[in-house]
Amino acid sequence: MPPLSNGHVSTLRKCRPSCWPQTFLNLSDNYGNCCTQTQCLFYSLSLSRSLSLPLQFVKCGFAGSNFPEHIFPAMVGRPLIRSNTKVGNIEIKDLMVGDEASECRSMLEVTYPMDNGMVRSWEDMIHIWDYTFGPGRLNVNPPDCKVLLTEPPMNPTKNRQKIAEVMFETYGFHGIYVAIQAVLTLYAQGLLTGVVVDSGDGVTHICPVYEGFSLPHLTRRLDIAGRDITRYLIKLLLLRGYAFNHTADFETVRMLKEKLCYVGYNIEQEQRLANETTVLVETFTLPDGRQVKVGGERFGAPEALFQPHLINVEGAGVAELLFNTIQAADIDLRADFYRHIVLSGGTTMYPGLPSRLEREIKQLYLEHVLDGDTQKLSKFKIRIEDPPRRKHMVFMGGAVLANIMKDKESFWISKEEYMEKGSKVLDKLAGGVK
Repeated sequence: MPPLSNGHVSTLRKCRPSCWPQTFLNLSDNYGNCCTQTQCLFYSLSLSRSLSLPLQFVKCGFAGSNFPEHIFPAMVGRPLIRSNTKVGNIEIKDLMVGDEASECRSMLEVTYPMDNGMVRSWEDMIHIWDYTFGPGRLNVNPPDCKVLLTEPPMNPTKNRQKIAEVMFETYGFHGIYVAIQAVLTLYAQGLLTGVVVDSGDGVTHICPVYEGFSLPHLTRRLDIAGRDITRYLIKLLLLRGYAFNHTADFETVRMLKEKLCYVGYNIEQEQRLANETTVLVETFTLPDGRQVKVGGERFGAPEALFQPHLINVEGAGVAELLFNTIQAADIDLRADFYRHIVLSGGTTMYPGLPSRLEREIKQLYLEHVLDGDTQKLSKFKIRIEDPPRRKHMVFMGGAVLANIMKDKESFWISKEEYMEKGSKVLDKLAGGVK
């Protein structure tokens, strides 16, 4: 991402969510923004950024607005059996997208075009874009618009090239821009430097950003996120005697997770409480009226973020990965990174997560940097920012960036540039992985 001018930086730092003007589109977990001469639309498609949204979701709206205009699941459904059946007021069609597909999912073969933040089925992805840009949602005329696309850290360049090809050649947008999600998260906080811990439904990224530039050589990926925690919770509940189907009951367990799960500050103490008392036991009512009692599973499932071996994943947990990432940075940058750790995405919404992260980072710093000297630990400054709107941080950052830059033609890649230079024109965007 090219550096912003001093004027733009000043504007960015003033543009906190409470003062952003109304206008913006975002499709949550990977791609978009669209704008005319007077209006800018932001579109980002991504994995769900919310504990309340278990799947991949689309969030779309106009540049400058606080929240998405529309939110709907990024899913495509085709009927298992062709018939004239209706579900409520919805008629089963040969192809169903978004909310309609979600409501009729029991009668459909459902597919998700994205997996772990990457587009896997371009055919289905285009069906979702047709729905997004069409009269069903945004109802925009692409040749009159620019679109701001977002992508996760470490996104392959070929993915970005394909997105540009579709946006220009299939839809004919006037211009596009591709931004790294972590950078937009910091923009939403009014920051240009920091480390973003972004955890959604399918993947967790730790991405350092310096003066508006993501640092791909330091970016780390953890293939544990919301979906994995829900699956692990299903397994833990089975040990308690409650059998849930991994497919049919996934949404129900997700709701339970959202309502009752938390991250334990001291896992040994939490375990003793769970084993020796009933203080942690809570009751959850299932959609059919039955009740289940949940105790140690409440903190046991999210613990997989810190101890990946619990779900048979090798490697460091989120706290150790965050510490290693910052320590791998230039020594002059580490202090700023420790002071500006920003949480983003729905899987960071667990109560207790910020304090647990801080506790573990301090312990790792004490052991590996201070050699156990507790007197020096008081000088170690760390701040973990957990903004209440972090489910929509990428959207908000993209909205303010698109609003600031909507009339700056040099910021955007135009269709004319693309037709002249092809995918090479994307080289001026930073952050891709060859």
